Amino acid sequence: MDLRRAEPERNTGSNPVSLYGEFTLTGNRKVRYAVSLTERDLTVQRLTPTPVGRNKVVLSLKDCVGCRAYRENDNADPAAYLSAYFYPLRRRWMSSGVSRQRVEHCFRLAALQDPRANLEEAEKWARAVRERAARQQYLRNGVSMTELSRPCRMMLLVNPQSGKGQALTLYNNHIQRMLNEAGVPHTLVITERQNHARELVKEADLSQWDALVIMSGDGLLFEVINGLLDRPDWEEAIRTPLGILPGGSGNALAASVHHYSGASPAFSEELLVSCGFLLCKGLVSRMDLVSIHLPSSPRLFSFLSLAWGFVADVDIESEKYRHVGAARFTVGTLVRLASLRVYKGKLAYLPATEDYNKDEGLRNNVTLHCNNQASSIGPASVLCQPSRDSPCENTFHNSCHSNNSLKVRRNESTPSRSANKSLSGPPDSLLLPLDQPPPADWVVVQEEDFVLMLAMYQSHLAEDLFAAPGAIPDDGVIHLFYVRAGISRTALLKLFLAMEKGAHLATNCQHLVYTKVRALRLEPYSPKGIITVDGEVVEYGPLQAEVHRGLARLITG
Repeated sequence: MDLRRAEPERNTGSNPVSLYGEFTLTGNRKVRYAVSLTERDLTVQRLTPTPVGRNKVVLSLKDCVGCRAYRENDNADPAAYLSAYFYPLRRRWMSSGVSRQRVEHCFRLAALQDPRANLEEAEKWARAVRERAARQQYLRNGVSMTELSRPCRMMLLVNPQSGKGQALTLYNNHIQRMLNEAGVPHTLVITERQNHARELVKEADLSQWDALVIMSGDGLLFEVINGLLDRPDWEEAIRTPLGILPGGSGNALAASVHHYSGASPAFSEELLVSCGFLLCKGLVSRMDLVSIHLPSSPRLFSFLSLAWGFVADVDIESEKYRHVGAARFTVGTLVRLASLRVYKGKLAYLPATEDYNKDEGLRNNVTLHCNNQASSIGPASVLCQPSRDSPCENTFHNSCHSNNSLKVRRNESTPSRSANKSLSGPPDSLLLPLDQPPPADWVVVQEEDFVLMLAMYQSHLAEDLFAAPGAIPDDGVIHLFYVRAGISRTALLKLFLAMEKGAHLATNCQHLVYTKVRALRLEPYSPKGIITVDGEVVEYGPLQAEVHRGLARLITG
């Protein structure tokens, strides 16, 4: 085979060829292909007497997750092999739109009789592809982003009971292969009970890991975040990059991360492949967390949502339909609409002013990477629609690959810190004690009859609920929605149907109020009800919350 550097006439234009070779495919040694590598693309063209357009494939290195060189176990064959793995956006087979689909190109290099020389040439190509893929810059909301350094050792926590109970199957079918293709060493940890992940990360030696990845619903990440913030070294621990892979029924953060990438909506396994791709690319951004004070429970930290009323009712009461996966929320919504409830309570909040948004945006104008290097990044523009009221003792030393699965057992739960002890985590500067009136600069909502209150800090409430279209991970605000009593069942149903496409704010529903806030307080008057934090039931009663901008780190690809 002819293998040579790009000829001078090929190095024209703004994207010159840096490597060129002619190889055969692994499964067909009769047909030769011209392969050329530029800074941005890998081009594969079948060599025929009369070249035609359909014989040429151009693969963007932005879509490349990895490339490797190897030899097969055949001493009689001197050839080396080069495999490159891409996940480009392609049209779906059975529906409109595009989704990420796996493409592998495997070439046979046999220009020389020396096996080592062929392998060295294949390794040169593999390094060049990986390096150029790593140099690709991403423009998201007009901001340049770059990839983290390799290798990145991951602990991957899987809840085998989440959603339809298929998380392990999905890992085996998709994620294990993707991480291996990307050359990401990771250890699989299977959780066995509630709060297992919280106990684990609270005691783990985090110096052994560059990232913690959750494959489950949103509840497992809730455990991990609160476990990290329960550590004595919480300030360093909470900066551990966190990844999310959809394996539950809600998958709100996974849908949000997919949305932040600029891709069109995806669901089910398409969403999993997209999030797996973003995880392999490895961009790390800041993520807001919200501290929540309850009447008698320890302070909690939330990454997704706080809900009271209709949304919380549907979330918890639909648990009985978990076997149907994400459709459980649709079923739960219809059931709850048939018996619509009204809740009495008092709601107050501190509005997020435009000056605050601008100042915080400048102060947090950075994107972080696993190696703690920073590159420039600014927040996306945010539109604010004002409210009517506004003027285990387990330490891991082994950075092993994905075929190593570890089930962790430890002594039963570590005692929780008392609510009376000094709190770990950042102090809350905007909140007064719950037994005191809210500060004078807060807005107190005049109505006391509500159908729901929903506080969001990510874009999605579920895979198919685009609840806060203006949200980004580190905008430093809580997106507060509430629906006043008096709304009809039909109007409420229309509101949630519009939310599937993020169009609910354009419905001009007179009962819906949306505003951006920095802190809030809720005092339920109704004796019974459900309050959820990140989809988890918490103590019912008065609460207050404050956003902490950019406290955590999220892998957004």
